[in-house]
Amino acid sequence: GILEKTQSYLTKKLLSHLEDRKKYHQEFASSTSFHGVHHIVQTQSKTRKMLWLLIVMGCIVIVIWQICSRFIYYFSWPTTTTVVVQYVENIKFPAVTFCNLNRFQAHAVSNLKVFFLLWNIVSGVLKQVAMEDKHFQELDDFLFGNKNFSIKEFTRQNGFYLNSSTLLECDFFGKQCYPQDFEHVFTEYGNCYTFNHDDLPARRVSLSGRGLYLLFDVQQEKFTDEPTLGYTDAGITFVIHSPKELPRFDGLGLLTPVGLHAQVAISQLKSIIQEYPWGECKPDLKLQYHKIYSTNGCLQECKARHILDQCGCLPFILPGNGTECDLMKFYNCVYPAVRDIEIKGLCTAGTHNSTCPVPCEETAYPTTVTYSSFGGKEAIKYFSAKLKKSPEYIRQNLVRIDIKYHDLSYKITQQQKALTFSELLADVGGQLGLFCGASMITIIELLEYIFTNFCWMCIFLLLKAPEMPQWNNQSQNQPTHREKNKGIQEC
Repeated sequence: GILEKTQSYLTKKLLSHLEDRKKYHQEFASSTSFHGVHHIVQTQSKTRKMLWLLIVMGCIVIVIWQICSRFIYYFSWPTTTTVVVQYVENIKFPAVTFCNLNRFQAHAVSNLKVFFLLWNIVSGVLKQVAMEDKHFQELDDFLFGNKNFSIKEFTRQNGFYLNSSTLLECDFFGKQCYPQDFEHVFTEYGNCYTFNHDDLPARRVSLSGRGLYLLFDVQQEKFTDEPTLGYTDAGITFVIHSPKELPRFDGLGLLTPVGLHAQVAISQLKSIIQEYPWGECKPDLKLQYHKIYSTNGCLQECKARHILDQCGCLPFILPGNGTECDLMKFYNCVYPAVRDIEIKGLCTAGTHNSTCPVPCEETAYPTTVTYSSFGGKEAIKYFSAKLKKSPEYIRQNLVRIDIKYHDLSYKITQQQKALTFSELLADVGGQLGLFCGASMITIIELLEYIFTNFCWMCIFLLLKAPEMPQWNNQSQNQPTHREKNKGIQEC
């Protein structure tokens, strides 16, 4: 009874008569805002009907092609780069880290080659240095007799130092600065010193052409490098970086030889990179021991984690909290572990799926360096009398460096989405409107028309479904002609 009542209700209330359905189709074709359809229905001429049918079908094909091409372009994640130059009244001065190319004091080094081999092993955590096997025998002998030797303390005490004898003059924007304004940091060059580090209030300049003025005395007779290992230069190397980032030399430092005056004109460049999949950055990345994310800081922390897991200790030039590695651990475990990290690619940088993707925002300081010979005749006499040194000493030891902004502006390069989702919708709507005269209302009309016909189809199937099993059962219960004949013959 319930099934019969349901069928009766569907037949009377929901399923329209065939004539009503035909009338609905005709009214939809005549009144829809989808252009061209009513011409096909209302035109009496068969030729015009065929012509309008071809026009409508052609426009539909074109709009589908255009919409597909826009979606393909959108999912290729295209980007554009805009460059904006912003002028300001004053601008923050970057941090500058200075190192002497001669790392150790000559009087403290009994075996120069051994100490440089040791330092190569230690600094190899930051920058891989190839060493020949013939040098390792000397290291074995030294390590066997100096098991408690600390290369960290030796370098701090007997490496390059910054005081009034090595920093002869220092001036920042008209104010005198002193060696205590610099912060000590270990790099592959041993003892280095950073001016304008992050712990100090931000230093600013409000006039281009003025900045940091320095005069160094590298004291070649006190500090030396090992020429047989490739250390043949004398002078000051420095790198300009953000105060919140650690200095990264690794072949990127600027070099000023002795006897020269370097004038460094800097500019500030801020880069904003889109997150994946448009760009290669990940905005949610943070570092444990650095205030801001940077690729260099991420690589250092990655190496520190792997070395701590493999060796149970942490090199003092890497960030982290762990037991400091002694020389034997450096020699027997850390050095092979770093090579293993490089070979296996455990710490990679660059793309979004690497260990250390590029930062979403970073600040760089492009530089232009010009050189001139330091000191004319009168200047040589002046410094010779002031320092009580010979003119030859002045030419072989003094280095002057001027670092200043080219102008009071910074440049922003921003990576932007070439096609946003709203622009994609606008493109799709434009194509539909141009070729079919369709809008959002037209889409709703089509969806309503499709939904109505779908409901009629479902109701029709529901009404016919109960009859199909009965028909199947009747056909199965009726004996076939052969079975009848067989029964008659048996009888």
